[in-house]
Amino acid sequence: MEGVVATHEFDKEYWERHWQQGPAGRPASMGGNPPNPYLMRETGGLTPGTALDAGCGSGAEAIWLASCGWRVTAADISSEALARAAERAATSGAPESVRWVEADLGSWHPDAQFDLVMTHYAHPAMPQLEFYDRIAGWVAPGGTLLIVGHLHVSGPTGHGHHPPAEASATSEAVTARLDGTKWEIATAEEHLRTLTGRGSRAVPLHDVVVRATRRP
Repeated sequence: MEGVVATHEFDKEYWERHWQQGPAGRPASMGGNPPNPYLMRETGGLTPGTALDAGCGSGAEAIWLASCGWRVTAADISSEALARAAERAATSGAPESVRWVEADLGSWHPDAQFDLVMTHYAHPAMPQLEFYDRIAGWVAPGGTLLIVGHLHVSGPTGHGHHPPAEASATSEAVTARLDGTKWEIATAEEHLRTLTGRGSRAVPLHDVVVRATRRP
């Protein structure tokens, strides 16, 4: 029906199709994207250790962390995304520092906790806040949780998604889930920035950035 925006579920079939179709109509950074600017800002002062990139996509953030001395586990539900990421890592100079894992983050359990757990715009087939609860449990005592997400508005997002309402979360909603006796909030922000899409089209992104340290 005209005027009605179709929604979808973020299941494996969706993400395989998303990566197979390529970046047409999406911001130009989606394919060979540089590391997210919030990652560099929020982790630049941390001592490298073990890290998990939950929903790593094409691997820009995982590869950047590895180049900074981190030992990274990069997990994604899409085999197509992981193939692109591994190919990119092979030319990065630090491919041995990243372990690529095909996993459904709604059911997968890592075999250890991490000094840093991060996620950038990842959408699993579960409500967004429940996903953040889940990955927060994978942070080691004294470690860091970094969440970079979309604050969705009506219509498609900057990356061409038409997500369900539960895929969006404000910074306030995210930090409210982090028990103050267990977590220290370092960053809780929302930003509007603009990327350049295909045909030089301006694409707005409404970003949510939360960084928290798990108390020892």
